[in-house]
Amino acid sequence: MFIERDGKQIPVPPFTEASARAKVKMAEDAWNSCNPEVVALGYTEDSEWRNRAEFFQGRERIREFLTRKWERETRYKLMKELWCYQDNRISVRFEYEWYDAEAGRWMRTHGNEHWEFNAEGLMARRDMSANDYAIKPSELRYAVAG
Repeated sequence: MFIERDGKQIPVPPFTEASARAKVKMAEDAWNSCNPEVVALGYTEDSEWRNRAEFFQGRERIREFLTRKWERETRYKLMKELWCYQDNRISVRFEYEWYDAEAGRWMRTHGNEHWEFNAEGLMARRDMSANDYAIKPSELRYAVAG
């Protein structure tokens, strides 16, 4: 199901395969902007997050987290893939590559996210698990070395 908001078609629950795939693509595009303001708009004001071992709530905390994340994770490039969906929930697998500004090396991250949305299509809950490992520039699949 889709609604129109600000001249855009926004996927909302209950999700169909098409609307779930569109929601995943919108999330991928927003995260690849590396703009905390853009990303945060996809979440409810009181959205609950688990990101690895960090637990927090609210858009302001999301912005703070993402700002800190992308200060370290530079040259970030993400791929999200729909895993499954039902009613107001979507699960994805993802991979992303980034240059670790602190350690001076390329990294790849693999993980899973479980999302829960409100009726307006904003994410009310995000639960993420992931693992990181170092890679060589010649092993990049998504990001661009340089």
